[in-house]
Amino acid sequence: MPGRYYDEWQVGDRITHQPSRTVTETDNLMFSAMTHNTQPLHIDAETAKQSEFGQILVNSTFTFSLAVGLSVADTTIGTLIANLGFDKVVTPKPTFIGDTLTCSSEVLELRDSKSRPETGIVTFKHELTNQRGETVLSCLRTVMLKKSG
Repeated sequence: MPGRYYDEWQVGDRITHQPSRTVTETDNLMFSAMTHNTQPLHIDAETAKQSEFGQILVNSTFTFSLAVGLSVADTTIGTLIANLGFDKVVTPKPTFIGDTLTCSSEVLELRDSKSRPETGIVTFKHELTNQRGETVLSCLRTVMLKKSG
């Protein structure tokens, strides 16, 4: 299913993306290793047990990347020219191994591109929630999309 063209969006459009995704130990370990993030809270169970959370915390840059990835099929696949920026990334609750995360997206802003008339700029708010309904990540993503005509 392709993403939508710029002119197919309206401010206030909201989508809950499917499928959701359960985070595994392998996800967290591989992502941390691939990005050279040696934070013991992500990769050392004994150190993590001593933290206030008592368990490994999933790397928050993984949850950020997962939010964007879960949204792509419904928003920008096949219509994206470029991601222009990510803003206001916040992680109000931690993510743990075994959490199932669901992403939703809302269109906050639309504007025609001044330099490329065949494109438009969309700002999405992506929100990632766990199986308990807690927001574990939110961010703004600004993209340049093709127009349909």
